[in-house]
Amino acid sequence: MDTVNVALPSALLKAANLEEPNISQEVARLLALELYREDKISLGRAAELCQTPLVAFIDFVTKHGVPPLRYSFEDLEEERRSTNRLGA
Repeated sequence: MDTVNVALPSALLKAANLEEPNISQEVARLLALELYREDKISLGRAAELCQTPLVAFIDFVTKHGVPPLRYSFEDLEEERRSTNRLGA
C-alpha cells in the first residue's frame, strides 16, 4: 500500500488524545469515518481503507454517533410496498 506522510501540530494530536504508536491508524479511521459520514464511500470500503475489520469499524462508527446502516424514508416506503405486494 502506498503511504503519505502528513505533518500535524503536536498540540492537535495531544488534544485528540492520540499517542505515538496509534496515530496513523487512528487518523486513518477518522478520515474513513468522515468519508463514510459524507456518503463518499461505503461502510465496507471505509473499513477496508483504514485496514480495520468491518465489525470493529461498525463499532467505531457507532461510538462516533454515525449510524452504520443508512435506511432512508424512501427505502422504508419501498420495503412497505414490496411487503404489501407479497401479501405479508
